Amino acid sequence: MSDATTIVPLKGIRGVIARSLTAAWQAPRVAQGLDADMSAVLARVRTERAATGTKISITHAVLRAAALTLREHPAVNGIVSDQAVEHWADVNLGIAVNAPVGVVVPVLMQADAFSLGELEQRVSALAGSARAGKLPASAYQRGTFTVSTLGATGIDWFTPVLNPPQIAILGVGRVAERAVVISGQVVARPMMTLTLVFDHRALDGHPAGLFLSALAQRLAAGDF
Repeated sequence: MSDATTIVPLKGIRGVIARSLTAAWQAPRVAQGLDADMSAVLARVRTERAATGTKISITHAVLRAAALTLREHPAVNGIVSDQAVEHWADVNLGIAVNAPVGVVVPVLMQADAFSLGELEQRVSALAGSARAGKLPASAYQRGTFTVSTLGATGIDWFTPVLNPPQIAILGVGRVAERAVVISGQVVARPMMTLTLVFDHRALDGHPAGLFLSALAQRLAAGDF
């Protein structure tokens, strides 16, 4: 009996993904990570769900917090080429979606303008259309930053691959109870690891770290 073999040609969407990953891997990339206390986020999500009857989740809270933080840290928000770095005023979030053809990244334009409830509706519609293959090519363009979450898989942390020509991408792990020290006492807190991967041609470690720290602080404070 012969071995069964499945061949996936690198053409069409799969070919686009392959070429994009090859370009991303050639960039001088750096990764930074830290843990964020998600206590306030979990409380906010429960409150919003009860008040609105929507399916607002931790992911929507992270997207909202990231969009607001990018507005305050424009050095992280934009694109890079061999000739120039462009810092954009618009915060256009790429949202990594696991589709039948592979991971695709549709873009939510001006994401910082939407409330949590609006984000839930728009992200759901965008992801559903992406999985069904119903989005035009323009829906994957003009992104300035990407968020990729694998929390639902049980992953604590990972280093996502850049989504060129964007400057940076955020990897989001699961929320898990961990022992942390607060005011000299060891207590359990729901923590999430955030990993920022960025193109070092466009962004240095210090401003990247300031952005990531500000994002973690915003999440811990529930300020989104």
